[in-house]
Amino acid sequence: MAALATAFFAIAPAAQAADPSSAVTVSTTNVVPGQTFTVTQTIHNDRDFTVTFAKGAIYGNPTAITDVVDVVSCTNTTAVGCFQAGSSYRAAFGDLEAGGTRTTEWTLRVKDTAAPGQFTLQHQFVGDNYAFDILDGPVITVGEQSSQADVKVALAAAGHGGLNARIDYTVTVTNNGPSAATGIRVVATYASGLSFAGGTGCARVGTTRNVNCDVASLASGASATTKFSVNGGLLALGSYTTTAQRTASSPTDPNAANDSASKTCSALTGLIVTC
Repeated sequence: MAALATAFFAIAPAAQAADPSSAVTVSTTNVVPGQTFTVTQTIHNDRDFTVTFAKGAIYGNPTAITDVVDVVSCTNTTAVGCFQAGSSYRAAFGDLEAGGTRTTEWTLRVKDTAAPGQFTLQHQFVGDNYAFDILDGPVITVGEQSSQADVKVALAAAGHGGLNARIDYTVTVTNNGPSAATGIRVVATYASGLSFAGGTGCARVGTTRNVNCDVASLASGASATTKFSVNGGLLALGSYTTTAQRTASSPTDPNAANDSASKTCSALTGLIVTC
């Protein structure tokens, strides 16, 4: 009887890809002038020595990234922070030991003067005593200036007790961009039982409980405040809710979710008013 030979084969584990010296992910690859976006960059030191004054660098090709975006911030860096070096931006991490990694999140704003087109986002791990290869990241497309402006509304209130209980409201309007906004109107409606007492940038509509708060124009990223007050009198009692709603602005507002805000204040007679 022939002997059966059993062969055993060792199966080698699949080789794991080494971490790249630099890797990036972006929040979006389609941007317009005035828009803010983020780039997350991780550098890895696979050498057997410490890289001194390690930095994450980002570039643009063929258009220099410094001609397309400004740096708003970068995270997890040394006190040196992020800075421009020639046609690149760099985030300083300090010395990076063998096998070490560091990650930063760049917040970048597309320049208002950025021309439509495409560029490749390049990135690199560079130190004072060693520089790794420059690597290609995603292609970023810069579109035409958007004709939209996201106007955000916030409402704050402060209560004042006394013989004539008063609530002071502050309406804050912020233009999240990307375009400038004009003709902004926020209509605030205060609760019954209260009476209009005056405003700055806000005016009561006839004999109604509506108050128009107007802002003529806001650049992208800018904010403005308007104010008005209402009286509750000595006998004020209970909860009073006031709402503020954007009703007009130009150009188109693409985000209705942040167009309104409300605030509730409570009165325990006019002597105690809390918001």
